[in-house]
Amino acid sequence: MESGETGGKLAEMIKKAIRDCELTTSEHNQILAVADEDGIIDSQEQNLLKQLQDLIANGTIKKVPG
Repeated sequence: MESGETGGKLAEMIKKAIRDCELTTSEHNQILAVADEDGIIDSQEQNLLKQLQDLIANGTIKKVPG
């Protein structure tokens, strides 16, 4: 998967979490797996993961079991 393609997939997964206002453990693991799929986390992926972490930290997205 190319870098931009991975970033797009990550962005969609994160948008889903924002719409749901929650993120399951399984979804979180999938996001991390997609980011590391090619063995390199580029700047776009780093920014998306940071945004996700910020949304979790400020309570916009809740982490839930599942």
